[in-house]
Amino acid sequence: MSIAAHAEALKSKHIQLEGEIENELKRPHPDDIQIQSLKRKKLQIKQELASMSA
Repeated sequence: MSIAAHAEALKSKHIQLEGEIENELKRPHPDDIQIQSLKRKKLQIKQELASMSA
C-alpha cells in the first residue's frame, strides 16, 4: 500500500470515527466510555497522519 493510499484510508477512518462519536452523543444516555475510546482512536489516527506529513 502506498503512503498516499494509507493516508486516504486513515482520513476515511477518521471521518467514520467522527460520525460514530456524533451518533453516540445524540443518544439519550451516551456511553462516556465508548465516546472516550472513539476519541482516543481518532486522536491516534490524527497523530499518525501528522507524522506521515512531517
